[in-house]
Amino acid sequence: MPNWPKPLPDEADGVKHARWTWGSVGAVFAETPDRIWIAQRGELPLPEGNKPWTPYALLQPSRGNATGNGDGLNATCDAETKRGWERRYHHAIFVVDRDGNKVQWWQDLDKIFEGKCGRGPHKIKMSPYDPEKHVWIIDDQLHKIYKFTYDGKLVQEWGTKGQRGRDGGRLFDRPTDIAWLPDGTFFISDGYGGTRVAKFDKDGKFLMDWGTPPKDPKNPGPNEFNTVHSIQISNDRRLFVVDRGHRRFQVFDENGKFLDIINTGANSSPYTHLITTDQFLWFADGGTQRIVKYDLNGHYLYGWGGPGRQPGQFNGPHSMTVDQDGNLYLAEVFNGRVQKFRPKPGADPAKLVGQELRYKATSTN
Repeated sequence: MPNWPKPLPDEADGVKHARWTWGSVGAVFAETPDRIWIAQRGELPLPEGNKPWTPYALLQPSRGNATGNGDGLNATCDAETKRGWERRYHHAIFVVDRDGNKVQWWQDLDKIFEGKCGRGPHKIKMSPYDPEKHVWIIDDQLHKIYKFTYDGKLVQEWGTKGQRGRDGGRLFDRPTDIAWLPDGTFFISDGYGGTRVAKFDKDGKFLMDWGTPPKDPKNPGPNEFNTVHSIQISNDRRLFVVDRGHRRFQVFDENGKFLDIINTGANSSPYTHLITTDQFLWFADGGTQRIVKYDLNGHYLYGWGGPGRQPGQFNGPHSMTVDQDGNLYLAEVFNGRVQKFRPKPGADPAKLVGQELRYKATSTN
């Protein structure tokens, strides 16, 4: 869908958007077709000669990839050559309607992503079992997990800001994603630096974790991780965990017992995945820049898309979500945008990303 979302307005805070555009977009979550939550890693400046709100993918001349990293820092907070321009934390968390118009902005939350090495939100989600519709935000670079009320009040948090490690719910190492069981038990994939899945009860009490670095990096075994990047749970309570650096999924029961490995190919790099209500595994592949469908036994079924910067192509498809009308949304960290795809009339349902499990949604904003 072209020109979606719409340009963000200048707000009452006085910050102007002339010569600014979308940042690296870490996450998108479709609550309803009229409430799509977007989590971006700040806004980015536009060089001279580009139209307002041009995604970084389409800049002429190119500035390379969109980025949430500070000037002079790489993704792991190591020093690198300065590029000469900086992103700003503005509109980090906002909501748009079906036409892409902004309908809400959590302005007060922009500041929580600030700090040495910060680069903004990595994931935004709601539990499909929560009638109160709490909003969960994960900040990988500052090692934090936040739980907010639906209207933006912080109710719980885990991790120690700016400190990385592995210590129950006190220290994380670049956490990435969350998934829930029906009773509210939840699991955190931890993460870019960590090599574990951490389990918590419904009240947020740490219960257990599992996972180690590989003893032999060239031949990683079960329960050995490199970049624990996404997590989903099937109807039979199996946990499907992206082991991105090893180009595979690992499957566990809810108590961490290893069950299976699904390899995704030598050129793949699984970024994010959904287990749809019809019990298929769909994932966004940041290696081949495609959307791929597997069954839950690990058999490849279908794929589409390809690398590029034009609409309908991908570079860094980092988060995917589907609304109740079947619209698919893809957040891209490198192209710097969210793309919305509407099902074609008469399309084969087997080739459309299916529905997400969700709590009964409201239809108005």
